[in-house]
Amino acid sequence: MTEASIKDEMPKAYEPGKIEQKWYQFWMDKDYFTPKIDPEKKPFVIIMPLPNVTGELHIGHVLFVTLQDIMTRWHRMKGEPALWLPGTDHSGIAAQVVVERMLAKERLDRHQLGKAKFIERMWQWTEQCRRTITEQHHRLGASCDWSREYFTLDEDLSRAVRTAFVRLYEKGLIYRGERIINWCPRCATALSDLETEHKDLSGHLWYVRYPLAEGKGFITVATTRPETILGDTAVAVNPKDKRFRTMVGKKVILPAVKREIPIIADEAVDPAFGTGAVKITPGHDPVDFEVAQRHRLPLINILNLDATMNENAGPYIGLDRFKCREAIVADLKKEGLLEKIEPYSHAVAHCWRCQTIVEPLASKQWFVKIEPLAKPAIDAVVDGRINIIPAFFTKVYLNWMENIRDWCISRQLWWGHRIPVWYCQDCGELTASVNDAKACSHCGSTNLEQDPDVLDTWFSSALVTHSTLGWPDDTDDLRYFYPTTVMETAYDILFFWVARMIMMGLEDKGDIPFHTVYLHGLVRDDTGDKISKVRGNVLNPIDVLEQYGTDALRYSIIAGTSAGTDSKLSVAKLEAGRNFANKLWNATRFVIRSIGSEKLSLI
Repeated sequence: MTEASIKDEMPKAYEPGKIEQKWYQFWMDKDYFTPKIDPEKKPFVIIMPLPNVTGELHIGHVLFVTLQDIMTRWHRMKGEPALWLPGTDHSGIAAQVVVERMLAKERLDRHQLGKAKFIERMWQWTEQCRRTITEQHHRLGASCDWSREYFTLDEDLSRAVRTAFVRLYEKGLIYRGERIINWCPRCATALSDLETEHKDLSGHLWYVRYPLAEGKGFITVATTRPETILGDTAVAVNPKDKRFRTMVGKKVILPAVKREIPIIADEAVDPAFGTGAVKITPGHDPVDFEVAQRHRLPLINILNLDATMNENAGPYIGLDRFKCREAIVADLKKEGLLEKIEPYSHAVAHCWRCQTIVEPLASKQWFVKIEPLAKPAIDAVVDGRINIIPAFFTKVYLNWMENIRDWCISRQLWWGHRIPVWYCQDCGELTASVNDAKACSHCGSTNLEQDPDVLDTWFSSALVTHSTLGWPDDTDDLRYFYPTTVMETAYDILFFWVARMIMMGLEDKGDIPFHTVYLHGLVRDDTGDKISKVRGNVLNPIDVLEQYGTDALRYSIIAGTSAGTDSKLSVAKLEAGRNFANKLWNATRFVIRSIGSEKLSLI
């Protein structure tokens, strides 16, 4: 190539579209992103935070792609075998919601379609979505090892999930029991505490009179949910509250359904709330459930799974929960049992995915006994084996882990990993098995029925630091690349994902899953608002890089950012990134135009 031809090939302005995809494909063709196992060298390993198969990547994904690519390329340049392992998550509830919304546009629902056809539609959507996500990662310049790309419903990963479940079950760390769970009427499934978000709502406090069963008089309770009166099994007061000392042990008539319930004393009652007397609804409140356990109170469920009132609601059967609230308040007024109504603001739990108000509901679900798993995970951070950056999140992590509650892992969905448990229709016992059970492990009967529920998505994603490397088999990849080096992700999934990976890595492998946790902040718009489709401020990364170039987008999104701190992305910042890339181009162009042909021949 002549000096003149090289100079002629460099236009005055940088044209990223002609450069970026060409060189990315060159790197792929040369297999530069696939590390080789070298026992003489310590590898650098990052497991990619799994994008959900719910659509395209968003601008927040660009931040982690850029940060992880910088780390990976730096260590690769240092001569270390560098593995950046990509994958996608089947994303349970979220993906099912997306496909159900698509069906709704066709005036269908999953029940009309049937389970087999619905799962087929899920796979069609998933395959399309995964292709899009992979192509977007390529456009963003992600130097991942695509030869090891995985999906959480892959056969090998599914076997790892079943193995983890069965091992925990056999150790007594997974159990099935009746507890208060968060129920989303829209998604028709249980949710873990982490899958709900509390929003402050302006509501009311209704003061309701419960007449004494014998003699005259009443006791007044305050409630934010009058419709749950129908499930009350007691009225409670604090044992130290002198105002109610003579009433403990008496009975009252429950309004609306005219059932007698006792007045009890329990330390859980806050004397400063309302009148100091509270209604106990064990089937629909976690604190009341615990009170009921202590006092051996019956549990009455008043809700169907679609949040309408069931047969235990008496005259209100079939009403939507909020319509029932209106009806029961009107009836209390007619009967002279509504003492007063006060404005009251309180935090109400909503489904993290669809924003429906969730219902606390007593239900038989599968749980992980989490405390025995949490202690080693706490110790690993306290003794410095795992370092959290920025450091102030260490305190946040420890506070949550030290007050952790058992994890509800069963979901009433069709999409996901089926719970590997079979119920014997003859002896009533259950069999947990990694492989499909053919016979009952207790009586030998072949009359078995598998649990219909699936596992929480976070259960499978908690295993990816080792399941993606071949666990439970003893593979070359697992021996060489585990534990991984850095877990780089957003701070808002510290508990959803990071903490659970630490617990499961220690449990399954007996070693920490990574040495460093690097938490980045959220990407916000130029006014500081969180980027979301609801606000209409979403930026499609492909549209942005088409206009400004990948280098400009990546530079703009990390310029001025620091660990754990939210950052703003604006058009001005993107233009500055494009200008910076252009300056680098022109500097290179100047150098090439300034050197002799004998040097150019080496390029």
